Amino acid sequence: IRYIDMDRRNFIKASIGAAIAAQMPLGSVAQTQKPQIARKVSEMKKLSLRSVRIATGIAKPFSALHLSDSHLTFADTRDDERKWKLAAGRQRIFLRAEHYLNEAITFANRHEMPILHTGDLIDFVSEANLDMVAAHFQQADWFVAAGNHEYSQYVGEALEDAAYRAASFDKVQAAYPNDLTCASRVINGLNLVSLDNGYYQVTEQQHQFVMEQVKKGLPIVLMVHVPFYAPQQCELGLKQTKGLCAYLAGVPLEITSKYDPNFKGTEQWRNRGVQQRATKATLDFVAWLKEQPLLKGILAGHCHYYFQEQFSPTCVQYTVAAGYTGQAQVVQFC
Repeated sequence: IRYIDMDRRNFIKASIGAAIAAQMPLGSVAQTQKPQIARKVSEMKKLSLRSVRIATGIAKPFSALHLSDSHLTFADTRDDERKWKLAAGRQRIFLRAEHYLNEAITFANRHEMPILHTGDLIDFVSEANLDMVAAHFQQADWFVAAGNHEYSQYVGEALEDAAYRAASFDKVQAAYPNDLTCASRVINGLNLVSLDNGYYQVTEQQHQFVMEQVKKGLPIVLMVHVPFYAPQQCELGLKQTKGLCAYLAGVPLEITSKYDPNFKGTEQWRNRGVQQRATKATLDFVAWLKEQPLLKGILAGHCHYYFQEQFSPTCVQYTVAAGYTGQAQVVQFC
């Protein structure tokens, strides 16, 4: 486990204070606002932890801290005014994000656990957000998957596709500890495989990568941002959105063909319905994945709620609730 030196710690403390100020409404920070922020910070609590156990057959069991959807919202003068306003508005939603992320890092280090983060560590791309996560990556042992917000410029302003991701990919990738498209890390004989499905799709190249991991013959736990289709979770998602979408990847076409493109009447919601219609490559991957006996678990996020459902005969999919609300789960691999 790597730790940052004292100079970097002092820099982070100063950056946090400056970033919070930068995220306040533009103009001077009124004196009347300071007690309100202090009161909210004083109400922050410790992490709310759940525990799950994944039987993998490894000889040397270990535990890891799984969290997702931290949604850091920092911006500073290196970004434009539009980004400052975005940060100010989004920070009100994710006020406790940095606090709970620090709690998670402290807990993981105290218990000598790696952190498995399944996406949306940042809420949007900014110089300050990328500096903050790069510093946090030096404080603990991380393995991550990318979420849709990892590449978001102004949150919901466009249809998010491969071209949209490409506009910020290199910049984001430079700040993160492992390959964001797909990566593998073996711990105690367990192959943790991360895959970027933040835009609800899996490519043929990613499918090939996972096939190569299967050839290693090790038990696999897959880390993705968007949960894959499972009937009960799909039913819940459709109920929450009144039929627009399920917020899952690889949903069968007979379901996605019924998504209501006019729900709420906004372009952003129409984009979500279009984006979530699975490609052939995605559907082929999900069908193949269900047949892999080495797959022992899937860790996901994105939905901001806890959910567990059987994905295949050998695999349960575990969706963790949002990290910015103080939720995380300790995963015992045995």
